Amino acid sequence: MIRLKFHLLLLGLLAGSVGAAPAPQHTTYLCASISLNYVVGSKLVTLSGLYERGADDAYRHFGLNFPGIFALAVDPRDPQVLYAASLNGALCSRDGGKTWRIGTSWDMTEPKDVFVDPNAPDHVYLALPDGIAVSPDRGATWPRRENGLPERGKYTQVVKVDRTRAGRALAGCESGLYLTENGAASWRRVFPTQTTITDLRQSPHDAALWLATTQSDGAIVSRDGGLTWKKFAGVPSAEALYNVAFDATNPSRYAIGSWTYGVLVTEDGGQTWTERNAGLPAEHYVFRVGVDPDNGRLFAAVFKDAIFVSDDFGRTWRKDGLEGSTVYNFVFVPSAAK
Repeated sequence: MIRLKFHLLLLGLLAGSVGAAPAPQHTTYLCASISLNYVVGSKLVTLSGLYERGADDAYRHFGLNFPGIFALAVDPRDPQVLYAASLNGALCSRDGGKTWRIGTSWDMTEPKDVFVDPNAPDHVYLALPDGIAVSPDRGATWPRRENGLPERGKYTQVVKVDRTRAGRALAGCESGLYLTENGAASWRRVFPTQTTITDLRQSPHDAALWLATTQSDGAIVSRDGGLTWKKFAGVPSAEALYNVAFDATNPSRYAIGSWTYGVLVTEDGGQTWTERNAGLPAEHYVFRVGVDPDNGRLFAAVFKDAIFVSDDFGRTWRKDGLEGSTVYNFVFVPSAAK
């Protein structure tokens, strides 16, 4: 009888271990503002700033209750060190978001993006409305680094550092894409545009592959590490595209978010593109898309409506929460660095 009970217990433990879902390898953070129905002086209390999506799929606010946080970056050596691009300037936290301080001065406000150089993590890049700053000392100081940027046309929406080499970065400005290969000591334009570059991403599969979206030049692609670029055929360009996301689970799948077009996806590496909006609100003003690198789940943030998710890359959608929100960024951080 004792032996029978032991075998039953063993079988139960084995069944539980087989059926258990693998632990997520990334933590999902959001930069979001909840302002639906809010007016100045209202008694309505809303939570804006940073959210974490938990294992139970619930969104939990942490840190500052502040409506103007646009981007988040994490030091790969220390998960307690966070950087945020906010209306007030560059923010830094040394305690996982509990407390923050402003690192930039009064003349350096409203940055749109922040990014840590993964191969030189003391260096943090900041995209500004009037150029670019790079902190060499973990956010203590923020000297401007704009040599090579035009006097007019250096509004910068996005900056990303090449993960293959320290000091190599690309910046999306209102006049095109700019490349530095010397830690922002100098920049040179590698692709001209008539309107702003809205987003820029490096493939998790192929470090030489980069994608960018624009306000009116469609989507563009580089297959040589950002040296040369060409437009994606089949992607509409009459209206703005807001951002682009890679699927880390499938090298052939990318997604684009747009106010006008909703969600655009490709599953053949950009050869063909399809609108996948069935199941989204009729007015599918998509402010941001993101793809969970653990499972390929596609997120779409519909402006002041909610976040929607799809487990079949946009063929079907379901509401996921954070009603009334404007999501500025989905940020996926390796759990090992959390």
